[in-house]
Amino acid sequence: MNAVMDLQRAETAETVAPVVEAARGGDASAFADLYRRFSRSVHAVLLGRLDPEEAREAAQEVFMTVHRKLGDLQDPAAFGPWVHAIARNLAVSRLRKRRSRPVEEPLRDVPAPAKTGGELRERVLDALRSLPGAYQETLMMRLVEGLTGPEIAAATGLAPASVRVNLHRGMELLRPLLMKEGWR
Repeated sequence: MNAVMDLQRAETAETVAPVVEAARGGDASAFADLYRRFSRSVHAVLLGRLDPEEAREAAQEVFMTVHRKLGDLQDPAAFGPWVHAIARNLAVSRLRKRRSRPVEEPLRDVPAPAKTGGELRERVLDALRSLPGAYQETLMMRLVEGLTGPEIAAATGLAPASVRVNLHRGMELLRPLLMKEGWR
C-alpha cells in the first residue's frame, strides 16, 4: 500500500515538474496551469492566517512572487511545498507589519454591525485557525476550498495517508470547538 502512495506522490511531482519548466521558459499557459492547480490550496494556507479579503489579495501577491522567482526553484518537482512556503511567509510578513503599526482607537459613537452570516463564517474560521498548523491547512483546503484528499496531497507534497491522518485528527480537534459554538 505504501508503494502505491509513494507512486502517487511521485506521479504528482513528475507531472508538475514539466509544467514548472515550461513556465520558466515563458509559457504563459503553463503558468496559468500552475495557478489553476495551486491557487485554491494557497488561498487556504493564507486564509488560516489572514481575513478573507486579505487572503484573496495575498494569494495574488504569492503568484506574482512565484512568477518572479520561479527560476530560483531548484527542484521543479517541489513546486507545491515551495509555493505554500511562500504563502506562509507572506502571511507572517503581513501579520508582523500589522503588529508594528499603531492601533487606532475605535469610534465610540458608531453602532455595532448587525450579526450576519459573515459573523458565523468568521467564528468557524476562528475555530479552524485555532488548530495546529498541519491540521489547520489541510482542513482549510478540504472544508473551505473543497479540495479532495488526493488533491491536497498533490498540492502539498504530503503522502495521501498523511493527509487522511491530518484531516481525521483535525476534525477530532475541531468538533468540540464547533459543539461549544452550538453546532452538532
